[in-house]
Amino acid sequence: MPTKTEALIKQIAIAKKSSIEQLVPVLAGEDNRPLWQKADEIRKKYCGNEVHLRGIIEFSNFCRCNCLYCGLRKENKVLPRYRMKPDEIVAIAKDAYQVGYKTIVLQSGEDPYYTKEVLSYVIRKIKELGEIAVTLSIGEREYQEYAQWKKDGTDRYLLKHETADSVLYQKLHPHSSLEKRIEGLRWLKSLGYQTGSGFMVGLPGQTLETIAQDLLLLKDLDVEMAGIGPFIPHPQTPLGQEIKTIDSSLLTLKAVALARIILKRTHLPTTTALEVATNTNAFCAGANVIMRKVEPLAYRQLYEIYPQAFDEEKTLAQERKAVEEYIRSFGRTVSTTKGDAIKIEQQKYEEAD
Repeated sequence: MPTKTEALIKQIAIAKKSSIEQLVPVLAGEDNRPLWQKADEIRKKYCGNEVHLRGIIEFSNFCRCNCLYCGLRKENKVLPRYRMKPDEIVAIAKDAYQVGYKTIVLQSGEDPYYTKEVLSYVIRKIKELGEIAVTLSIGEREYQEYAQWKKDGTDRYLLKHETADSVLYQKLHPHSSLEKRIEGLRWLKSLGYQTGSGFMVGLPGQTLETIAQDLLLLKDLDVEMAGIGPFIPHPQTPLGQEIKTIDSSLLTLKAVALARIILKRTHLPTTTALEVATNTNAFCAGANVIMRKVEPLAYRQLYEIYPQAFDEEKTLAQERKAVEEYIRSFGRTVSTTKGDAIKIEQQKYEEAD
């Protein structure tokens, strides 16, 4: 006879729309084996064994915002700041493409120095490299900018909602609101972007009900990507000064697993933050994407949203080989495609049939 948790997981897996009442007991449960098993089963069914690699270029650590948890916040006067030149970004993307990366994620703080025109140039130059996807992860911008960058060839946009609790969101992000964030996500969807969102687990003031709301919001937004990672305190932030350490790694894995069960085909990365916090990954919980920094080490060390250590610098080819071996050690295969949203890949197959 199935346990209560097993019965709830089965209900969630077949439901068109889950409820907070179904999700919270699973998040609170102690026996997680049924959760891992179901998430892995659904990942195999809808996503297969391929793992998609994304190369991240963190091209600026300037930020106009003062989010309470982020090491890039404007008022962090300790952090040395940098901005890459447009052609430098393109050169790094070219190097990454040549060692096998088919998706480049351009990520930065919210830095208005990079105007619509400057980023248009970068996007177009990267798209000229060949069969390559471009993802932007640069925070909130204007509708006209989103529209132009889509015309330039941008494939995807990642804009995490961070928390579905509007009061908590406002506290953490004094410059914005949850309503504005969701409006931006809906703009991106309307423009045809493969759209990603996501949230942190372990935030002060967050409850299991909040995490359940986060998962349901991802479903409502119909995202193609969802990044779910643990909150890691940064010492140069207000939250980092209040909270020195917190371990939300297990709860994060549960949230990733439930996201896989609810969202089915959505790309789910094993986030860098989770690897930093736990020395593990979310492959056991339904993840099918891994992201790796591809900029030089000198830049990586300065892009410090949360504290992390770095190994000695290797060549991009050496790093790529190592991550491929890591993926294969879990019995997975390395994707050789751009790794578009699964529903888009299915459309391509149907059109070619």
